[in-house]
Amino acid sequence: MLLAPTVPDVLEQTFLGNTVAAYGIALLSIGVGVAIAHLLKRIILSRLKRWAKRTITTLDDQLVRLIERPTLWLLYLGSCYVSLQSLTLAPTVSQLLTAMGVIFATLLLLQLVGSVAEYSLRIYGYIHRHQPNMRQSLNALIPAVRVVLWAVGIVFVLDNLGFDISAVVTGLGIGGVAIALASQGILQDLFSYFSILLDRPFEIGDFIVIGDMAGTVNQIGIKTTRLQSLDGEQLILANTDLTASRIQNFQRMAQRRIAFNLGVTYETSMTQLEQIPEIIRTVIEQIPQVAFDRAHFASFGDFSLNYEIVYLVETNDYTVYRDVQQQMNLAIKERFDHAGIEFAYPTQVLHLTRPDMLGQGTAGE
Repeated sequence: MLLAPTVPDVLEQTFLGNTVAAYGIALLSIGVGVAIAHLLKRIILSRLKRWAKRTITTLDDQLVRLIERPTLWLLYLGSCYVSLQSLTLAPTVSQLLTAMGVIFATLLLLQLVGSVAEYSLRIYGYIHRHQPNMRQSLNALIPAVRVVLWAVGIVFVLDNLGFDISAVVTGLGIGGVAIALASQGILQDLFSYFSILLDRPFEIGDFIVIGDMAGTVNQIGIKTTRLQSLDGEQLILANTDLTASRIQNFQRMAQRRIAFNLGVTYETSMTQLEQIPEIIRTVIEQIPQVAFDRAHFASFGDFSLNYEIVYLVETNDYTVYRDVQQQMNLAIKERFDHAGIEFAYPTQVLHLTRPDMLGQGTAGE
């Protein structure tokens, strides 16, 4: 008479090198991992979503969405990996599962880290959202961060799969050198572009001077930066030239300091010469957004008595400065005409000496 197998006997039966009990423990481990993932989703992530909806900004909502999927999949994958480790598997199957686990875990980690990095950059951009080129900077920087993360992830996967990373890196290095030599100028401009974005020596809308060129920044590109000159001409400058040059950024000035000279004729009387600094002071102080600094009789010129005038414009706007200078020039000309003071201009006085005419007449015959 055959006896029915008991539960312990069933659990001790072996299939494919593992007992039924081992398979049960593995399934139980998977179930526990799935349950933990669902609890995390229903309790923690749900509360985070409700909290994010109460805030004004949408950045926290994006963060919850970004971390939700990779976190859950990491828990699922981790529970499966732990459960399978409790089983006795063939070497080929074990290596295959390990390789698949490394690949999927790396992909999920890259997605999670990339999402957090992108979120951090978005937060930085939101804090500095009033800067005109912030969106453009982020749109260029985020893909670069992704490329770096994926490069690190690929190297990590290859190393864990048993590949000789040193040979791969060496090969990449040789190929990189060849590419760098072929596109040296482009790469220099690219690195200069990131240097401009991070160091921020100027921004879109700034009025800058580089050498003998000046203009308003209209666009900061990956290879070139474009300026609009005062004449309306578009100036296209390589980013490498910009980072290697001395840049004067007039937009960063709190105020503009102006010094100019004017000359009056030598026929100007002493009384008038003494009146000129006070006339100029009065003119400058009557103009809005302008502060008088000084006005002095500076030097004797070849054809003029020269005055040096210094004043401050309480704005960095170039158009306002030109309007102020024009208003000042017109007012000074009017006041000088009223006071009878003449501006000097290049003149030359020639003194001619003529010898006395000698009589050349002689007596006839």
